[in-house]
Amino acid sequence: MVEVTDAMTGNGVTGNGVQGGSRNGGPQNGVPRAATVGVVGLGLIGGSLALRLVERGRTVVAWNHTPRPYDSARAAGVRCVDSLEELAAAGPDVIVLCNPLKAMPDVLGVLAGTIRPGTTLTDVGSVKGMVRDQVKAAGLDAQYVGAHPMAGNERSGWAAADPTLYDGALWAVTVDGETDYARFLTVMDLITAGVGNRVIVLNDAVHDEAAALISHMPHVVATALANELTADPNRNVAAALAAGCWRDMTRVALTDPDRTRAMVEEDAANVETLLRSMAARLTAVADLLHGELASAGVDAGAGACAGTGSGDGSDCGSAPVAATVTGAAVATPPAMLNFFAAADPFRAYKAAERAGTAAHEPRVVDVTPDGWRDELLASARRGEHVVRIDGLRRFAAEVRSAL
Repeated sequence: MVEVTDAMTGNGVTGNGVQGGSRNGGPQNGVPRAATVGVVGLGLIGGSLALRLVERGRTVVAWNHTPRPYDSARAAGVRCVDSLEELAAAGPDVIVLCNPLKAMPDVLGVLAGTIRPGTTLTDVGSVKGMVRDQVKAAGLDAQYVGAHPMAGNERSGWAAADPTLYDGALWAVTVDGETDYARFLTVMDLITAGVGNRVIVLNDAVHDEAAALISHMPHVVATALANELTADPNRNVAAALAAGCWRDMTRVALTDPDRTRAMVEEDAANVETLLRSMAARLTAVADLLHGELASAGVDAGAGACAGTGSGDGSDCGSAPVAATVTGAAVATPPAMLNFFAAADPFRAYKAAERAGTAAHEPRVVDVTPDGWRDELLASARRGEHVVRIDGLRRFAAEVRSAL
């Protein structure tokens, strides 16, 4: 791979020796610029991205599988085209794939024969390993840099598009051993300067494991909570009592279930591992509670199924019967105290964030030609978020997520 050098000039030559895609997207201070951006898909994420980029002075060319959003998008300053081929022919510096993951093979198949050599390809998919495999199968991996914005809500479609969706957002940019550094810088410019967001740089495996932990697995848990309410004979009473706790715990369960199911299945191995870990944690707490009840003199069957005596809840035909503690008070076991205390570092981190007292200590991250991937991954693991490109191999960062 030919590396970017400090001798780069404003002629639009990127690190792989090809001309930058757009007429006005040449390097600034030697750093490639994403001046013209192609967006594939004008749903919630793609539509919001297009609006955000236009608002911040970038040129946006977009294609959507249906022209329904076009009148509104054009009125907002987005140039809309009738085909993927036309989008590719426009020669944007970057094409951002915001289409559903299930459509990725078809979209990549069209772009494989039409995308210009100087155009960099990125995406917003929530599962990176699978997308990279699809990009490789299409023969486009030399032009690809993965990306995933941590932005969204339970809504969908162009009607929900809003440039403020990206306010304060963090993106994960994913690279592998073959990622071209100049194309990486182009995507970094798109995000930091174009969208005005922060970045952490990861490999696909680290991203997919972390995304399963903070997004994909919680979607399953939230749906399980909603299912628990729906199946309860006292669901109408519970719904009346539901307030902030229930709202916060189940918001993502309101997402289109087909969209959630697809997302979870696309990261199946990581989600399965986490769900089994979560189930083990919950079972451990249930066992501790069972032990406390037994120590307090409560019959082992109390609090389980009425009339069955099974104690495991598997064949409950009605709501469990509440147990009555008749024995002496029992000291809380250390394991129970430890369960609730273990999250204290996260509580402190969120408390400082809410109070606005987090220091956001500035850092400078310098990288080397051969080690930049690992060096930026190490930066992310220290809780540093890149906020600006300060030079070909220098990034301004802030400590944002150090627990």
